[in-house]
This record gives sequence, structure tokens and C-alpha cells, in this order.
Amino acid sequence: MSWFKRSEKKIQTKTEEKKDIPKGLWYKTPTGKIIGTEELASNFYVSPEDDYHVHIGSKEYFEIIFDDNNFKELDAKLKSIDFLKFKDSKKYSSRLKEAEKKTGLKDAIRTAVGKSKGRKLVVACMDFTFIGGSMGSVVGEKIFRAADYSLKNKIPLLIISKSGGARMMEAANSLMQLAKTSAKLAELSESKVPYISLCTDPTTGGTTASFAMLGDINIGEPRALIGFAGPRVVKDTTGKELPEGFQKSEFLLEKGFLDFICHRKELKDKINQYIDLLLNLKLRQ
Repeated sequence: MSWFKRSEKKIQTKTEEKKDIPKGLWYKTPTGKIIGTEELASNFYVSPEDDYHVHIGSKEYFEIIFDDNNFKELDAKLKSIDFLKFKDSKKYSSRLKEAEKKTGLKDAIRTAVGKSKGRKLVVACMDFTFIGGSMGSVVGEKIFRAADYSLKNKIPLLIISKSGGARMMEAANSLMQLAKTSAKLAELSESKVPYISLCTDPTTGGTTASFAMLGDINIGEPRALIGFAGPRVVKDTTGKELPEGFQKSEFLLEKGFLDFICHRKELKDKINQYIDLLLNLKLRQ
């Protein structure tokens, strides 16, 4: 063995472990406010200085909604396939694999059942990090199954929307989910099982045109973008200047599309309060 060869590695510390400040220790809001990630999590992922609601996914919403973060996930293994063999700049099958690897999710939605303030609640929460929260056949199927679970067990349903709309790689199959989910939610309404819709930033496209606006109570998070076509598309199409705050949740509340806007700190209490009112039950404290 040559004298200059090492018999074993002497430096075994990972690069990430050498950093004085671990990655992700701070979060910077769009207005430039900086907050520690631990403080941000303890504040329901809302910046205390400018009240900015940070974009979060199903993991964080489940932590907020379910008691002690205890829940049973429904249809956890359901995932999309490339049944049309779709290809644009990249194969759809490759996009699915990359999204799953990057996010650790099977698709753009997770559904679960658990207790919220002591009573059972079914929650379907979309994840924007998975192909823009786009609604494909699996998203529609999981919402359908979650609503069916609510219907059979007489448990209220909450859907948290965060989506760019229909998934173009699934063509008409994606658009079919609008009618499919709407029809199932109509069954919930007929059976007097409460359905609460929470629209977060962004809720656009086919999502808005279907289940996101069909709740017994429609809620929006502060300053969330909610609409069908985006503001730039509307402006370019009409050739007109848009009103200030166009398609923001405050604008939609003023026009009657939302019932109220809820700060994330009050989300769990407000959702359960309105469920109690819809069911004519004693309000939980």
C-alpha cells in the first residue's frame, strides 16, 4: 500500500452538519419580515409581524385541526398512473415519480379521519407542492371516498383547497372530477351531513368551479387568491383594469362568495363552532 493512501476516511462529518446555522432555521416573508421556523410553527405558521399566512400543506393542517395530531389516514396508497401516456416537455409518468420523490406524497391530496375538539371529523387537504395541487383522477377519487366515508358514518367533512386547477396531463379525465365530486357532495347535503370548505392560497381553476365553493360554510384564509382564471388572464382577456384586491378572499367576502375569513389561529375553533351550529348541538368551548 502506498504511504500517501488513507486506510480509512478521516473526515466523516456531513457538509450539512458543519453549518453554524442549520438550513431552514429562518423564514422570510414577502414583506421582508424574518422569523425563526420554530416560532413560526408555534404561531400556526403565521408571521407575527405582518400576519402573513405561510403556505403549508396537509402535514401542518392536520397538526392544527386534529386533537394531538392523532388521525387515521384514508386511502393512503392511492396514486396516479399515466394512463394516457401523456408527454409534453417531459413524460407525465416522470413528473409523477419526481413529485413523489420530492414531496414524499402519493398525490396532491391526503384524506384522514380523527377527532377535532373531541368529535370526529373527516379532513381532505390538498398539497400544492405536488404538481401545483392539480386535480387529477386520484384527487377526485379521494375526495369522493372521503365524502362517502362521511356519508356512511355521519361524520362532518372539511375540504382544504390549495390548487392550480385541473391536471392537464389527464385531459378530460381530470375535468370529470368536477362533476364526480359535486354529485357526491350533493348527497352529503341531502343527508344533512355538514360540509365545510376552506379556500387557501391559491384556490383556482376547476377546484373553484366545483367542490371549493359548495360548502355549507365557505371559508377563506386572509389574502388568499381565490378564482377561476387568474387576475392576469382576466385582465388580458377583458382589456380592463381590475379592482384593487381582485380575487383576494377579502374581495370575495364583500361580493358574497365567502361566508367569512378565518385567521389560522382561530381555524380549529371556528370550524367546530359552525359544525355545532349546523347540527344544532351545544357549542364546544
